[in-house]
Amino acid sequence: MRTTILWRILLPFILLLVAVLAGLTLYLTRFLRSTYLERTEASLLSEAHLVRNEIAPLLLANPTDPQINALAVRDAGLLSARVTIVLADGRVVGESEKPLSEMENHFSRPEVQQALLNKEATEIRHSDTLKTDLLYAAVPLSDQGEVVAVVRLAAPLTEIQSNLGHLYTSVLVAALAAAGLGILLALLITRSTLRPLNSLSRAASTYAPALEGQGARDELSRLQATFVSMSQELRLQISELHAERGKLEAVLANMTDGIIIADLQGVVQRINPAAARMFNAPAGALGKSLAEVVRQHQVVELWRKCQETGEQQTLSLELAAERLFLQAFASPLGDTMEGAVLLVFQDLTRLRKLETVRRDFISNVSHDLRTPLASVKALAETLSEGALEDPPAARRFLKQMETEIDNMTQLVHELLELSRIESGRAPLERLSVNPCVFLERAVERMALQAERAGLSLRMECAADLPEVKADPERIQQVLVNLLHNAVKFTRPGGEIVVSAEPREREVVIGVRDTGVGIAPEDLPRIFERFYKADRSRSGGGTGLGLSIARHLVEAHGGRIWAESEPEKGSRFYFTLPVA
Repeated sequence: MRTTILWRILLPFILLLVAVLAGLTLYLTRFLRSTYLERTEASLLSEAHLVRNEIAPLLLANPTDPQINALAVRDAGLLSARVTIVLADGRVVGESEKPLSEMENHFSRPEVQQALLNKEATEIRHSDTLKTDLLYAAVPLSDQGEVVAVVRLAAPLTEIQSNLGHLYTSVLVAALAAAGLGILLALLITRSTLRPLNSLSRAASTYAPALEGQGARDELSRLQATFVSMSQELRLQISELHAERGKLEAVLANMTDGIIIADLQGVVQRINPAAARMFNAPAGALGKSLAEVVRQHQVVELWRKCQETGEQQTLSLELAAERLFLQAFASPLGDTMEGAVLLVFQDLTRLRKLETVRRDFISNVSHDLRTPLASVKALAETLSEGALEDPPAARRFLKQMETEIDNMTQLVHELLELSRIESGRAPLERLSVNPCVFLERAVERMALQAERAGLSLRMECAADLPEVKADPERIQQVLVNLLHNAVKFTRPGGEIVVSAEPREREVVIGVRDTGVGIAPEDLPRIFERFYKADRSRSGGGTGLGLSIARHLVEAHGGRIWAESEPEKGSRFYFTLPVA
């Protein structure tokens, strides 16, 4: 049996109406019960105050006076409520329902406990004495700020529950009546609203009779199927156009080269994300002038020249703000877009930087090799010209030649080591090791050198440090490089401290000294190859030690950085991940 659209609309409305009425009914019943109880509590507390004021003189004069119980019985008859007088220790000295001899200690009753704190209290609880639910109201009786007794009244909830039952029935009947009326009105309104739609569905079915009996669930589904059948050809054509446009957009969006198409008036008709990033183009660049988008007069002149000549033009330019080097090509689009020009921008920044690095590398290596080679050549010429005849001088010259050759050997060795580390051909033997192990070894290796320089070298490493995942030999090499620099740039009498401390999921290892420090302008570059912050005090180093240290730390998944102030010492830190 088909589900008509009437029930598809009406059924959710009915469910919503029933849910709302059920929630409203539940709220009203709870509200009425709460209101009844609040009024009863207020009345009972007021009556408890009256009883307290009447019995107070007897209680304060003699708490065990039999007259207290008599007054409690009398007041209970007048108020139609149970009256109980409880002393501060829980003894009952007045009770309207049972003899005093049968009453147990009331100290543990919740309402009595609250009243003994000098607070008014109410409590609903089942009474074992009367075998019914009672509402208790307790008020304290104080003497000079100290509670000496509690006056408690109790009223059965039978009448309240009976009245609430009648109210609940009335609310439920009203809710059911409202639900029935709402459903009837919804049915009438839905029928009148859907009447034109039913007529349209019947009319459309004459144009697509084949849809009858094919599983269309209702009038709206049949109408939808009819329109789908009539628009199928148009949708197919639109989808083909969208597919072609999507391919073009995907190509432009994923190109690393920037693409801009400007029409005859110089208005940007197309710009891809790469070009927008290169020129930091403003939002909504389409429809704006080329000069406003690129903000580079060379590009505008390139577009103008291409339009005037009708031939491809090229240009090399540098964007100073973005530090980009671009190669630009301008090509006329001809008959495809009359008067439009295609501008293609290739980012050559990385190639330029690589060329700069290569040039600097050759320059630095040439400079560092030229001095020792010139020195060796001069010493060899001096020996060949007769210095060999002077044994002391010959030995001194040979010693100097050995020193220069050692410097060249060290330079070549460090270059090869740096190359192996950068290319990943220097495998790391990662082990779980306590950081104190390689700190202690590095300190032992440099202890004699520090002693000769008149420096104090010590280690700060807690025994309970977590183990790290590292190659001990490689990390020891990093520490030795840092310690060697600290010894070299610290004056006699100074101090060098090697430390390790945990930080979240890594261990921070530091080398701090009291040396000459590093100038602020040199600090960002000290980890570059061949960079020497103070060549006058470099002591003939190659400038590769810190670069090797940086690559080794990064190969372990850590970070390395430095902090320093001139004449206040330096602090080098690097991190290793916890095993």
